[in-house]
Amino acid sequence: MAALARTLARRHEVTVLTSRMAGLPAVSSDESAAVVRVPVLFRRRLAVANLPSMLAYVPSGIWRGLQLGRERRFDVINTHFALPSGPVGNWLSNRLDVPNVLSVHGGDLFDPSKKMSPHRHAVLRAAVAHVLRRADVVVAQSQDTASNVARLYGVERAVELIPLGIDRPPAVETPVQRSEFDIPENAFVLVTAGRIVARKACTQLIDTLGAVSGTVLLLVGDGPEAAAVMRRAAECNVADRVRMLGYVSEAVKHRAYRVADAFVSTSQHEGFGLVFLEAMAFGLPIVCYDRGGQTDFLTTPATGDVVPLNDIRAFNEAVRNLRDSAERRAAIRRTNLARVEDYFISRCAERYERVFERTVLAKRAAGSYQARA
Repeated sequence: MAALARTLARRHEVTVLTSRMAGLPAVSSDESAAVVRVPVLFRRRLAVANLPSMLAYVPSGIWRGLQLGRERRFDVINTHFALPSGPVGNWLSNRLDVPNVLSVHGGDLFDPSKKMSPHRHAVLRAAVAHVLRRADVVVAQSQDTASNVARLYGVERAVELIPLGIDRPPAVETPVQRSEFDIPENAFVLVTAGRIVARKACTQLIDTLGAVSGTVLLLVGDGPEAAAVMRRAAECNVADRVRMLGYVSEAVKHRAYRVADAFVSTSQHEGFGLVFLEAMAFGLPIVCYDRGGQTDFLTTPATGDVVPLNDIRAFNEAVRNLRDSAERRAAIRRTNLARVEDYFISRCAERYERVFERTVLAKRAAGSYQARA
């Protein structure tokens, strides 16, 4: 979302309304995009938001959004996530008479690891269905997420498909040495990145280390399941082959990708999977499961291996085969570097611009709405 806002702000006036915590400023700028943050209650961690904090965002977001709408005339609202942002975008759209483009991202519709996933509860399911129906346009980032609009929420409507995008990695400034991460030169290095939460099932990656000799795992990110991952590593006697990097800068994350031989993910579901695009941008073969939006652009054998959900034996065998075939890794590298060209943030922003333009013109033709010159 930050990359999209920055890219759009090169040609348009962009204001981002989001939540505030952990000492973040109330107002700042990200390149040319203005960032406005509203306080929320009860949230303690950057990695995860709890239900009370998400509920608290709704009145805060509406109140601050109204202020912003009185200060300037917006042409379009782009609401990201059906919950908790959906009710905010819907209410502001009605009150300010501004068209609302709702972008749904997967976990806001379906998260199999969470008891509070909206699809499991009648009240939340009704709230999501309401904002899906009320939005002027609904955008999904994958076929998987688009299908959930009707399948889980019974909302039969057209859904635009706009894949997410990533920033193009910067050129290499200095060579990366494996010694930076305390990794032996002859190791087969696996990397994964993201929040360490239940849905990612990262303890399964520890089992892969035990099953595939000569492997080392670089784990970029943090979260509530980090301790469980290290406990599992100790139980499997592979703790010396795990590097927990925690939250790091983009530059350090990129260096981790550069020393890796393959990207691995045991996530139980991804609405899209930006981390897979990041890995492709570094030419890494990818091993993951077959549940989620990543199946729109990852295929076996071209990009690596997409294996059946929780088929640990097939997952480990895929990693082992990559370890043993430098020739296949080289072929996948060429494929992934070519495919990722369609998924850089500039392409994503262009697609959103076309949707915004159509939506504004349709709104203006339908009623009293007056777009700003």
